[in-house]
Amino acid sequence: MRTRRGGCYPKVDMYSDRTVVKRLRDFSDISCRKRVKMSLERPRRCDLFEELPDDLVFCILCRLSSTASCPTEFINVLITCKRLNLLGQHSMVLRKASTKILAVRAKNWSDSAHSFLKQCAESGNVEACYTLGMIRFYCLQNRGSGASLMAKAAINSHSPALYSLAVIQFNGSGGSKNDKDLRAGVALCARAAFLGHIDALRELGHCLQDGYGVRQNIAEGRRFLVQANARELAAVLSLPSAAANTPSWLTWNKLSHQRVSAGSDSAATCPLLSDFGCNVPAPEAHPASRFLTEWFAEQGGVPGPGLRMCSHAGCGRPETRRHEFRRCSVCGAVNYCSRACQALDWKMRHKAECAPMERWFGENGDHEADGNAVNGVINGDVDMDLDADDDENGGEEAMLEN
Repeated sequence: MRTRRGGCYPKVDMYSDRTVVKRLRDFSDISCRKRVKMSLERPRRCDLFEELPDDLVFCILCRLSSTASCPTEFINVLITCKRLNLLGQHSMVLRKASTKILAVRAKNWSDSAHSFLKQCAESGNVEACYTLGMIRFYCLQNRGSGASLMAKAAINSHSPALYSLAVIQFNGSGGSKNDKDLRAGVALCARAAFLGHIDALRELGHCLQDGYGVRQNIAEGRRFLVQANARELAAVLSLPSAAANTPSWLTWNKLSHQRVSAGSDSAATCPLLSDFGCNVPAPEAHPASRFLTEWFAEQGGVPGPGLRMCSHAGCGRPETRRHEFRRCSVCGAVNYCSRACQALDWKMRHKAECAPMERWFGENGDHEADGNAVNGVINGDVDMDLDADDDENGGEEAMLEN
């Protein structure tokens, strides 16, 4: 009897699938081992930037923050990677930030710009303290915080902050007319002048000449004025720009005592050392002053109801109360926060525009210009008249016409 064992039945490999799977697994294990072995044999690629020590990166960022020509150059580095963003906001880097990095434009003012300036000021950057202090005091009308920031910069011998605080003391800005402190203003001007601030030298010279807040000393005041002119001339000579290389920057004006027409080339220059007829380009305004000018220009040039701006284009300071600034005693059309701004604007622009008061009133008007004031214009200087805000017996008579 034949059984069902033998060749009559087809052979069925019941373990063929498992064998294939096992072989595939073995092959995959071998290939993985080969991959691991090959990967171990290859040289590993490393990020050289990540291998740099933080001290070296700090040094590079400090150098960049102190030499960058605009805020965009520094911001573009911060947004490159997380490490640069983290290290770039370190206090050691922000403390070295230059004035050009902190030169925020009024049209770009935002909470982030305010936060950046605040962070720089908290890091000990005196330029940030001064710039943010000016913005808070005059633009944001936060008088206390702005004055404290400027005082923080002044303590660190920042000459523009010292001069700005002197102007505040002279005018009693942020308070009433009784808050004027002429002696404090002269002391702050003297400190800023000692540090080489040109406007402070000029202001101190006028104070000494007029006996304004200090005992009158005409010879010493004249010496400070000549020193201010010489320092400004030296600053222009040291500039590598093309402005100092133009042939018209230094000319001899034989008729320097006469008025120049508004359309002439001399009206665009600032005649320093006017006793010798030397004409040089006007100094560049500080970024804080430029911010103030742009800020109030967007508001129509009026800081508030009944308030006026300083007529000197490079100043930008507004009045904090009515009749705070003094006006030109000849035409009455311009206002100045200080004698330094008055002297600069007279040489730069107002000398060609100033006219006696008869021009501003009617032909049969009752107001007439004072003869001494007109003589002051002919002699190359103009006096500032007092407004209703000035004290009667507070030493202000020195600002009147001689």
